[in-house]
Amino acid sequence: MSERLDASRTCLLLFDFLVGHVERDPTRYAPVLANAAHLLGAARVAGAMVAHARADHRPDLGTTAHTLNDSAPRPPLITAGTREAEIVPQLAPQSSDYLVPKHRWSAFHGTYLDLALRARGVDTIVLCGGSTEIGIASTAYAARDLDYNLVIATDACTSAKGEVHEQLMREVFPRLARVRSSAQILAMLGS
Repeated sequence: MSERLDASRTCLLLFDFLVGHVERDPTRYAPVLANAAHLLGAARVAGAMVAHARADHRPDLGTTAHTLNDSAPRPPLITAGTREAEIVPQLAPQSSDYLVPKHRWSAFHGTYLDLALRARGVDTIVLCGGSTEIGIASTAYAARDLDYNLVIATDACTSAKGEVHEQLMREVFPRLARVRSSAQILAMLGS
């Protein structure tokens, strides 16, 4: 994969930039949203595909994974149709954008994302969003297994676990993606 991105074959995938997530930690999200907004503006100007993957959980948890795990209780899931499930205004979708409702961590599992990418001839995904160790990682692994070129925007992704975010960006993601700053990605798009 070259350091230049062919916009006609590239998708900017914005992952779970939802009001409910951002309101829980606005200070952490502020620089990430600013970087994602720059990427979004550049992707639109360049003519790249734009997709928003977003949580779409049923209130009765009827489509939620109920697997055994050792983690502590987490915040309640964001429920479809609520204000918390809306995409933040700074990254508001346009009518030409793809909205990808998801019921699992990966933006690919059980969604139409792969079909939409292939129908548009997209072979490269620029990925940003939160949370790095869950949704971003799950989507990145799936993209790699589906043979997509992947660019992960290190400063347009976030995690409440900063040390885990850094470890993934430094040690894990370079094995399956190009890991670049938003400024570097803007240059790759010719912005």
